[in-house]
Amino acid sequence: MGNKVKEIVKKRYSEIATNSGCGCGPSSCCSPLGTNAVAVSKSVGYSDAEINNVPEANLGLGCGNPTSLSQMKEGDVVLDLGSGAGFDAFLSARRVGKSGKVIGVDMTPAMVKKARANAAKHGYSNVEFKLGDIEDLPLDDGSVDVVISNCVINLAPDKDKVFSEAFRVLKEGGKMFVSDIVLLKELTEAQRNDDELISGCVGGALLRDVYLKKLEDAGFKVRVLGEDKDIGGRQYGGIPLESLKIEAWKSED
Repeated sequence: MGNKVKEIVKKRYSEIATNSGCGCGPSSCCSPLGTNAVAVSKSVGYSDAEINNVPEANLGLGCGNPTSLSQMKEGDVVLDLGSGAGFDAFLSARRVGKSGKVIGVDMTPAMVKKARANAAKHGYSNVEFKLGDIEDLPLDDGSVDVVISNCVINLAPDKDKVFSEAFRVLKEGGKMFVSDIVLLKELTEAQRNDDELISGCVGGALLRDVYLKKLEDAGFKVRVLGEDKDIGGRQYGGIPLESLKIEAWKSED
């Protein structure tokens, strides 16, 4: 089932990257470009300045603004899990400066191609985009100061691997800041197997408490920073879910 899910997700986000498909959610909650993507991004916490930073990179796919939650600083190495067209990576690059670096990892070749083109166009020399699986990161142990992710981990079939990989690549004391969709009520079997819901950030989502427990099982200390319970009505047709904002850190104890 895991490989099938990845193929469903990869196909959908390839379409989005090439502007031939809509964005997130089981209904047409957002579009790859234009006013809907802007409206979605504003609704989940991005400012006009952030949205206009690299407008081509904003596909309206997020469920929060992890860069605003993060404590990244100049000189940090930042990893963006599921970096898409580079929207959050470019915002992070401005925070870490020329002495820092941002690495975006995405499993969709069309997204990586789009992100690299955006980086070249806007002169982001401190950003690198890698084709890879967030369940098997192409990075060394203890090589990253901060991990961010925006509405992507829900798409991965094996969340345990994602969290253990994030823990592995973080330095001691490093932190992860995530906005992600979690469920407030279990889905039906039909919903779990619906291709549109799988690629729309819902079908593969975990129950809230299960998600937090998996983070802790991977070794993280966890703090909930916010919970957007209105997003289900705004973007997901009333499905009982929320956008969970978390800070998780690799304790030096």
